[in-house]
Amino acid sequence: MLTWLQRNTFAFPPLEKAMRDPNGLLAAGGDLSADRLIQAYRHGCFPWFSEGQPILWWSPDPRTVLFPDELHVSRSLGKLLRKRRYEVTFDKDFAAVIKACAAPREYAEGTWITEAMQTAYLELHRRGFAHSVEVWDHGALVGGLYGLAMGQLFFGESMFSRADNASKFGFATLVQHLKEAGFVLIDCQMPTEHLHSLGARSIPRQAFADYLKAHLDQPNHATWVC
Repeated sequence: MLTWLQRNTFAFPPLEKAMRDPNGLLAAGGDLSADRLIQAYRHGCFPWFSEGQPILWWSPDPRTVLFPDELHVSRSLGKLLRKRRYEVTFDKDFAAVIKACAAPREYAEGTWITEAMQTAYLELHRRGFAHSVEVWDHGALVGGLYGLAMGQLFFGESMFSRADNASKFGFATLVQHLKEAGFVLIDCQMPTEHLHSLGARSIPRQAFADYLKAHLDQPNHATWVC
């Protein structure tokens, strides 16, 4: 039975209570307050729902992740990185990145990054949890991504691209930055061909929960500056 969250508590049900079909649906309801979102990521779940739906919280099994040492850089992407084809910044324009990620896409109807979601993650950015990666081409924003950094884990949320390999360029730059800062895992949530092409793979939900327990409260050395 699906658990409905109450607004006066941030408690989530155990991850093992998540549904098998649809895979990972753990709870519904609650709100998108910054405190609840922080607790959700610490617990191992994340919000994902469409306009008009109640807030839905997910913890799929298996979980798609990327270990920094396993990043796969294709020949074409490696060439772009060596040539420094694009400029990459961090936290220079979080609002523009999340707005671009929420824009309509040819292969999807609507967006799950609703106005309420954008407002919630902007607040997480103001609190220092959510960060953006911007990819620039001669001053124009052509790609980027955003997510949360907590302890030695980065929780990726969404990315966009307006130029060839722009999002991959930004992601590869971020992975190197996180690796140097002591991060051990990047949460990619759900599997996609795009993520698998970059080296992401699936691990059991319990293994993901073990990483949360071991690394959420460990220090990292990341600096989020332009």
